[in-house]
Amino acid sequence: MLEESLIADLVTDLPAAVRLQRLVSTLRSHFACGAVAILRLENDVLKPVALHGLVREALGRRFVVSQHPRLAAILASRNPVRFEPGSELPDPYDGLLADQPGQALPVHDCMGTSLYVEGRCWGVLTLDALEEGRFTEVAVYQLQRYSLLVEASVRMTELEQANRALRLNHQHESEQGKELPERYELIGQSSGLQQILQELTVVASSDLPVLLLGETGVGKELFARHLHRCSPRRNKPMIYVNCAALPESLAETELFGHVRGAFSGAHGERMGRFEAADEGTLFLDEVGELPLSIQAKLLRVLQNGEIQRLGSDKQRQVNVRIVAATNRDLHQQVKIGEFRADLYHRLSVYPLPIPPLRERQDDIPLLAGHFLELNRSRLGMRALRLSASAELGLINYSWPGNIRELEHVISRAAIKALSRGAQRSDIVTIEPDLLDIFDGMQNIPDSEHYRVDELSHVTLRQGVEQLQKSLIRQAVDKNNGSWSQAARQLDLDPSNLHKLAQRLGLK
Repeated sequence: MLEESLIADLVTDLPAAVRLQRLVSTLRSHFACGAVAILRLENDVLKPVALHGLVREALGRRFVVSQHPRLAAILASRNPVRFEPGSELPDPYDGLLADQPGQALPVHDCMGTSLYVEGRCWGVLTLDALEEGRFTEVAVYQLQRYSLLVEASVRMTELEQANRALRLNHQHESEQGKELPERYELIGQSSGLQQILQELTVVASSDLPVLLLGETGVGKELFARHLHRCSPRRNKPMIYVNCAALPESLAETELFGHVRGAFSGAHGERMGRFEAADEGTLFLDEVGELPLSIQAKLLRVLQNGEIQRLGSDKQRQVNVRIVAATNRDLHQQVKIGEFRADLYHRLSVYPLPIPPLRERQDDIPLLAGHFLELNRSRLGMRALRLSASAELGLINYSWPGNIRELEHVISRAAIKALSRGAQRSDIVTIEPDLLDIFDGMQNIPDSEHYRVDELSHVTLRQGVEQLQKSLIRQAVDKNNGSWSQAARQLDLDPSNLHKLAQRLGLK
């Protein structure tokens, strides 16, 4: 029956994600086990691509092979590996089982097999059962037999992705994930994120300047790097420039370089960022912060592709793809004379707004899982996870600081848990009280209009929004209508408080 089901999926036109998800679901049902996962190997890190029976945030985790001996043992063998119920090797899924979230996996059966595609190790398939003795010798034999069909499904997924890449004139797209350091990975499955990635992949084939627009902390640099690695310039450098950190007196030499004797202390020639990015991509982060004097010189380069080192009369030709990013409203800056209109039009040939995290709620558990695993590894902990209520709280929070704030919240919560007595050998569960985002709500007096018992008829999101409204009104009233002072009281950036108030209908 399993064979027929797997073969039927192989000959059916299915999206890659659906194909693999059906696969793990079918395997879990056949082996009657608690959890099944398929993980892809990239640069000595195993990344879940499909799972069934584990909490959703596990999809965002990245398992470093050297830190997980069970996964390492599976990878080291071409045959299925079964771990005896008494195995002392730590289980990477402790605390992540959907049926028993936050609990250590009891004495149980576990087996897995490495997956090979075209002679190379592609990843692993793992199965966990809560009942001791579930995986008999017959089950191990079946896993070995069916692993060929699993590898065929994986291969089919690879071919479908390669065909899609070919249609977009990016024959090497399927290989690019290995070239990008883990810290530059874009994590998420929301429709908004997938739409942006699709747009970036398409525009990457051209040399059009791209302007990334979005709030602080949304990860504009990650999107810029994704665009670069999807472009024909992927094998050339991508040079990063933080325009906000460029002093006006040094901006010209940083961007264009200088010759010996150009100024006091210039004892030799120096290449600028444009020359360093020749044939590649130049990423101008916070481009809205550039001084007007430098904007004029930048425009000249964009128009004719020529630069001139400071102190030199020689023109140098450069071939650079420009990607710029800003959290400012450049159109408004043009109106008030703080940004050149001609430069704005040059940079914004293809503007791409990046949605804030609050509009990507489906991605929050995955991102949280990613940061949890990073902190588990960093702090030497056995297991680190979110409680259900903490996860719901993260999903319903407005995230004025976006992904950067989420990372900091998770890191602080992990350290707080240890400081309050949690042992590194425990399965540590982060509860809402460890998350800074709830600090303000703990101080609501009993006389407050919105009491918890009065919110039983609303959703968590509605309740959180009502409490946020109440806290903001209190802070503004207490500070005699001063929004800036209210922001300080609530420990928020004033601009973020204004945005939150607008979203809640208070302004």
